[in-house]
Amino acid sequence: MKTKFALLAILAMFAAACGDDGGTDAASAAADCEPGETDGDLSFYNWAEYMDPALIDQFEAEAGISVEYTEYESNEQMLAQIEAGAATYDLVVPSDYMVDTMRQENLLVPLNFDAIPNVANIGDEWTGPPFDPDNEFHVAYQWGTTGLGISYDAWAALGDEEPTWGWVFDPELSGQVAGGVAMLDDAPEAMSAALKYLGYSIGDVMTSGNEDAIREAGALLKETNDRLTKYDSVSYADDLVNGEVDVAHGWSGGFAASLFEADAYETHVYLIPKEGAVRWVDTMAIPTTVEAVCSAHAMMNFLLDAENGAALTNFVYYASPNEAAIPYILPEILEDPGIYPDAATMAKLEFIPQAGDLGLLIQDLFTEAKG
Repeated sequence: MKTKFALLAILAMFAAACGDDGGTDAASAAADCEPGETDGDLSFYNWAEYMDPALIDQFEAEAGISVEYTEYESNEQMLAQIEAGAATYDLVVPSDYMVDTMRQENLLVPLNFDAIPNVANIGDEWTGPPFDPDNEFHVAYQWGTTGLGISYDAWAALGDEEPTWGWVFDPELSGQVAGGVAMLDDAPEAMSAALKYLGYSIGDVMTSGNEDAIREAGALLKETNDRLTKYDSVSYADDLVNGEVDVAHGWSGGFAASLFEADAYETHVYLIPKEGAVRWVDTMAIPTTVEAVCSAHAMMNFLLDAENGAALTNFVYYASPNEAAIPYILPEILEDPGIYPDAATMAKLEFIPQAGDLGLLIQDLFTEAKG
């Protein structure tokens, strides 16, 4: 056993050293990039259903390069690919807490903001966040919330009470949801929902390393598993609108897009539970697997253009951190409280911090809960 672990340690050190060299080389190359400069075709790794294909076509035409666009369904899936060096991704879209994880693991390349002049379009509130306080490794992409979608019929059957995570976690309440309940197939999001229902602050639990609270939430997830119809991070909103479930845990823009497309605002609604919920921001970042570092900067700058940023939001139905894009965003998006919450709702929201040593426990407990 000692020989095996020693060998693994040596291999890990070798991989880390190679990663550091690659990151150093990429950082050096990035420092020389000019606005709009490209240095090869772009490998863009993004969340599922999170990009307007017309923008990809437009960028390819303007930049004169090809974009290989692939998708993932969770931060953890993306992280595993980058850690494994399974492919040479040039641009990724990690959520806030994942930026923190990746920069601490030396998996991100410092950005050359001189090559991204459109970063000036980003609102001040997205500058210097806790997950990247020196603003070295990311630019904001889209932001939103994580809550519950429900049919009005199911809400009426529940007594039209104030929205609550109890619709998922309280056996008496969830038992009244005739059409079933779905949860995101995402460990940090599921754990955060359970923590909020139990009355915890997500931030306090994560930053204090409160393992007891995490285990309590994990036990709640396990108790809830048999009452769930499914776990899904892609079709949750369509499943809600199509009647496959009557309550779904999911992301604001996913619900908005499905409700707009199906003209289902008369029958369904997206809500933030009274206990509070998650607010998040997704970002663009360059991993140390990068080969076309200037092309990655060029794509960032392209997407941060005011009109292109609005086109992105008008396609994905998430809120934009791009203040210059606001005049070009569809009024029905800007006026939708599910996409742009009011101040009272915002006060009930929390970011998911980097979980530190609790991260593996959260993933293990979620996997155990799912059986």
